[in-house]
Amino acid sequence: MKVLKFGGTSVANAKNIKLVLDIVANKAKQDKIVVVVSALSKITDTLHLAAAKAAANDETFKEIIADIEKIHLDTLKELIPVSEQSSLLSHIKRIINHLETLLDGCYLLGELSARTLDTILGFGELLSSYIIAEALKQNLKNSSYKDSRELIRTNNNFGKATVNFEVTNLLITEFFSFNTNQVVVMPGFISSSTDGISTTLGRGGSDYTAAIVAAALNASDLEIWTDVNGMFTANPKIVKQAQPIATISYQEAMELSHFGAKVLYPPTIQPVLQKNIPIYIKNTFAPEAEGTYISNNPSATVSPVKGISHIEKITLITLEGPGMIGVSGSSKRLFEVLSNAYINVIFITQASSEHSICIGIQNEDADNAEIAINKAFEVEISQNKIDPTIVEKNLCIIALVGENMKNHQGLSGKMFSTLGKNNVNIRAIAQGASERNISVVINERDVKKALNTLHERFFEDNTKQLNLFVMGVGNVGEKFMEQISQQKKFLKENLKINLRVIAVSNSRKMHFDEDGIDLKAWQAALAAGQPANQQEFVAKVKELNLRNSIFVDITANQGVSELYEQFLKESVGVVTCNKIACASEFSNYKKLKNLSRQYNAPFLFETNVGAGLPIIDTVKNLIASGDKVNKIQAVLSGSLNFIFNNFDDKNSFHDVVKEAGVQGFTEPDPTIDLSGIDVARKILILIRESGYTMDIEEIANESFLPAACLQTKSNEEFFASLIEHAAHFDGIYQEALSKDSRLKYVAQFENGKASVGLQFIPKDHPFYNLEGKDNIVLFYTDRYVDQPLLIKGAGAGAAVTASGIFADVIRIGNV
Repeated sequence: MKVLKFGGTSVANAKNIKLVLDIVANKAKQDKIVVVVSALSKITDTLHLAAAKAAANDETFKEIIADIEKIHLDTLKELIPVSEQSSLLSHIKRIINHLETLLDGCYLLGELSARTLDTILGFGELLSSYIIAEALKQNLKNSSYKDSRELIRTNNNFGKATVNFEVTNLLITEFFSFNTNQVVVMPGFISSSTDGISTTLGRGGSDYTAAIVAAALNASDLEIWTDVNGMFTANPKIVKQAQPIATISYQEAMELSHFGAKVLYPPTIQPVLQKNIPIYIKNTFAPEAEGTYISNNPSATVSPVKGISHIEKITLITLEGPGMIGVSGSSKRLFEVLSNAYINVIFITQASSEHSICIGIQNEDADNAEIAINKAFEVEISQNKIDPTIVEKNLCIIALVGENMKNHQGLSGKMFSTLGKNNVNIRAIAQGASERNISVVINERDVKKALNTLHERFFEDNTKQLNLFVMGVGNVGEKFMEQISQQKKFLKENLKINLRVIAVSNSRKMHFDEDGIDLKAWQAALAAGQPANQQEFVAKVKELNLRNSIFVDITANQGVSELYEQFLKESVGVVTCNKIACASEFSNYKKLKNLSRQYNAPFLFETNVGAGLPIIDTVKNLIASGDKVNKIQAVLSGSLNFIFNNFDDKNSFHDVVKEAGVQGFTEPDPTIDLSGIDVARKILILIRESGYTMDIEEIANESFLPAACLQTKSNEEFFASLIEHAAHFDGIYQEALSKDSRLKYVAQFENGKASVGLQFIPKDHPFYNLEGKDNIVLFYTDRYVDQPLLIKGAGAGAAVTASGIFADVIRIGNV
């Protein structure tokens, strides 16, 4: 004997039911079968809505009943030949008429008792099981129907009745001992009390029905047919990388189902566990898939964690106060209060000092629990021995589950550190004595991030997913996107980093895709996106709340740089080539660095100085190793170096600056480069990273531009002024020739003073042969006294700058 249960999605419509009929027919070739079915998908919820509306004197309940009737009649018509429909359709209508009579009563009385609601909710299974039984008879004559209410006896605890197993087992074994049919179809979920009143086994109770029948009949196995390939390592609707669990123990399955694994109703396991009857979780829509096998002896797995589950809509109730310390019976009184109020406790943790106890319950029970607890302890509360009940709603319980977790050290540490790195605050912690699960209570808004982060840590071969939000996709941004597309596969295979670009934005448009933007079509997606808005961009990043989120700023915009604080406070990392933030007031620079540490959010800006050159990283390593920077000499502007290397008596200054812009070496506003402010910002950042306090006003900026050029209001005016003052620039060039020198824009720092300006560099100077757009930096430190530490290489250009940004992103991935 086998027992097969089919859930609501498996019997959602005639098309799905035909799949069920095929599965049953194939199984019936080998064994006798009991088929337990749920209501058609969503029907139970719809019945509950109709009942609530009727009790509220809302006549629209009649429209709902009409819809329910149509759904079932249409389903039957599609499954049964026209010649045999008449009597069956009449039977369906009689059931609907009975349902409507009950709802009319609720409407007239304006009330809905738990007893009446149980009867109403049971109509979904009564209708579905009748239709499926009749459809099965079309091809399998040796089949029949049996109303579960005639076999499963319970008490009168309406909504979640307790089964009287002694009577129930007797009734089931007696019925099946005389039944000769190959297949018997039964409705799940419904039962009846010993005095014949309809009851239900709780939402999801069809699984339980099947388990009760399987245990009573000593079935060879119990098969739960649903719409997924078994129990998963996490909820696949939330964690896309979740995988089916091939084998699992009864105890592990019980823990996972208790903590929200919806493919199995928690009480289901107990009846079959006692009889050692294995459970198969199978997919109606992929019957050949392996599914999950639940038994006493599951096969061994590499990971001690079998799955991650969660329960949403949790309220944490805290009772605390000095009056609880050393006072026996406080916990007993608390749980008696909750039991008397029919409130189920899902989670418990108590401080070893006995000063406080926390319990987790469903949100819907929170108000009743608060009132009941405060009333029970009102004397102690009035004497200030115990504080009034603390109630925190909209929380979630997340649990790691695994039979072998007790044999592995450090699992809880990995769990807590993984959540902490993503700014998921843990409100309470509990670990059962069996050490089969570790449970934590977190904010409900962090559920998706927490589940994905933990799944990544325990099940995905340490692959780390980075979610990028990119603002600024001009020359450098385009190269950055191109490099990600090119290296994405390599990074995943070799560095275990899975890069996803979730958002892109320019000054006009922005586009988000939670599943990751197609890197081959991002430009088209952006063009069709919504209007760009910086605060809406920030709000969307916060709303998505994805793990390992990184904001990538590839602009030179001050407004964008002012967003960093908001991101860091949300534990969103910041990678930027925008120098404005790190060169702003020293207090702001320090605040951003402190926020980065406080919220464990990386703040990396290697490309602020030297594009892709490892200059800032080198300074950090020097300081971290105990060295001290005493002097810095540098050519830090690749654009200015390009300009002065190409400016001569054959190429006008105006034309060379134009060409630098075309090559992507200058900022969109070339005055940022030529005024010296860009170089001043760079040397300031190096000074600060070397451990010194300085603001940009303290840096002497010896501009080589005429004042008229600096006072222009647009790029057109600026370039016109370069032509107008051509003689000035030619004069500088001739002076350099006369001194047998080359022009270099140099930044210097020594003895607490800094300056930037154009210098005439003689032939014996290290800067003399600096070609093209190269940068060079000389660090004189306590360790590098006679010969400075020298870093040299390309310091401008879209590709090298993009690669520097990319390198910072990878640094975060490698942490």
